[in-house]
Amino acid sequence: MGRGTQSLARVAVVVRAGAAPLWWLGVLATGIGLLLPGLTGRRIGVLAGAALFLVTAGAVALARRRRYTHLAGSATRAGRHDVLQDRRVTLRVVRRPRRWWLLLAFLAAVASSFAVPAAGGAVLAGAGAGLWLKAVWLGRRERTEETLLWMRTDRLAEGAVGKPVRGFCTTGIAAGDAAPGGARRRS
Repeated sequence: MGRGTQSLARVAVVVRAGAAPLWWLGVLATGIGLLLPGLTGRRIGVLAGAALFLVTAGAVALARRRRYTHLAGSATRAGRHDVLQDRRVTLRVVRRPRRWWLLLAFLAAVASSFAVPAAGGAVLAGAGAGLWLKAVWLGRRERTEETLLWMRTDRLAEGAVGKPVRGFCTTGIAAGDAAPGGARRRS
């Protein structure tokens, strides 16, 4: 990465940004799905939903882990004049363009409850839980290495490890307003 002034966003915050909306929309869709009898019945729907929740959470948590490790291993030190973006700003920038996809996913999860009750909502909730687990994994890595991982904000559209992301930057553990893992820093 070239030196100069650039705006940086926390990688763990970018990963964690989708976790809460997916989790809560999944829980809501599961609750609505439990009200509907569906074609397969509630019992089969709940059992299928539980299995899909576990599979989805595991798949999302483990997806692209090698790329994260590679980019973190080749990270460069952030420059003195780089601007560190606030956690709230990063959350808003990441969530806003994806809100329509979240709405469509929620509607699809509720519609799938007419066939298999609660299963679609469990998939959404599993994706949210998987993103949260990935952020926890990143936070554990940041704590052990005592460095925080940052990415350029002009590459946020493709996600934390999309094709345009060529590398991460690092700072000390006390930089920024988010704790390791992307959670709010406690005073």
